[in-house]
Amino acid sequence: MTQQQILDEYKHDLLGVFGDPSLVLVEGSGNIVTDANGKQYLDLLAGIAVSSLGHAHPRWVQAVQQQAAKLAHISNFFTSPTQVRLASTLIEKLSPVQDARVFFCNSGAEANEAAYKLARRHGNLSSPQRTTILALEHGFHGRTTGALALTHKPAYREPFEPLPTGIKHIPATLEALEAHCDETVAALIVEPIQGEAGVLPLPPGYLARARELTRANGALLIVDEVQTGMGRTGLWFECTRELSAENLPDVITLAKGLGAGFPVGAMIVVGQNPAALFQPGMHGTTFGGNPLATATALATVETIDEEHLLSNAEKVGAYIRERVGSLPEVDETTGRGLLIGIRLTHEKTRSGLPLAPTVVERARHHGFIINATGPSVVRLAPALNISIVEVENFCRQFPAIVSEADNC
Repeated sequence: MTQQQILDEYKHDLLGVFGDPSLVLVEGSGNIVTDANGKQYLDLLAGIAVSSLGHAHPRWVQAVQQQAAKLAHISNFFTSPTQVRLASTLIEKLSPVQDARVFFCNSGAEANEAAYKLARRHGNLSSPQRTTILALEHGFHGRTTGALALTHKPAYREPFEPLPTGIKHIPATLEALEAHCDETVAALIVEPIQGEAGVLPLPPGYLARARELTRANGALLIVDEVQTGMGRTGLWFECTRELSAENLPDVITLAKGLGAGFPVGAMIVVGQNPAALFQPGMHGTTFGGNPLATATALATVETIDEEHLLSNAEKVGAYIRERVGSLPEVDETTGRGLLIGIRLTHEKTRSGLPLAPTVVERARHHGFIINATGPSVVRLAPALNISIVEVENFCRQFPAIVSEADNC
């Protein structure tokens, strides 16, 4: 079948929740993907911050093959060596001296659903007045019902209201945090960098003050590291840039890069008291933590370590931000490591089209896969092993790509 035939069949047979896809991708190797027509692209999105090791990394492929040949799924009546090893590895990466527990699931939305339920349980047990969960304006935590209630964007929320109540969205400012974090709050959930909002980091000092206030008022601090975690920003967990081992969040949620393309999510609960909130039977998942998923995630974490990909993310990310940020077409670059927002100087093309989505289309024409998070923001989130040599061509062509888009 040709690419167009596959796209036509997609429209006929699949539910259109994602809109019409622009390409049919059939193969990947390293940071290059190939479409059904044989055209190749440099993948600077990595499945939206998922494919941490690029495509078909030999270690990742070997982990899938070897575990699939032994045992893929066993249910949660049992455990497996890979499940236990992955949990202990994540805790060690967070802090080797910290008392923590892990719940495995299949996605970021599921991890945030679990965190939402944990927050509700905490509020119900601690005080009749502790009924509010604070979330941030412009935050994104998923599209399942509880995660959607935590998400701020009205266009996502309104078609499905009424959603769970008791959630208050506040501006991502220290002033709003101090005004709203009191004894009625069960939990505060934040992303260290709001990826879907345009790669917007929290203000300096925000997480440290959030930890102080939530602890003082008896609330849980939940940090959503679905997009920022697992080395994406140059650290295993972005929140540890500001929070010490003695002041970690009560809950951290993960997914995306954890499995480098294999569906796996996790909720890490820090400290004995938060970990005791869930008793047997209160929460669960059929597929979460299965041997195939945890073996693949374990191989991903080990490869990031062995290939020194945290430092590579820092180095290549800094190079991209320096090269692109100095261009006259760019107002600023945001983010850390290889989670990068490129804010263009204006929102519309000369014919009135949204500029950033048009830049994405023209970049694809030139052989680059990127995406837009708004009319003026382009997002890059490539594999952690991408090289400066690979990104140089994109940086060099970016001004011409923006110019073409502006003239559309």
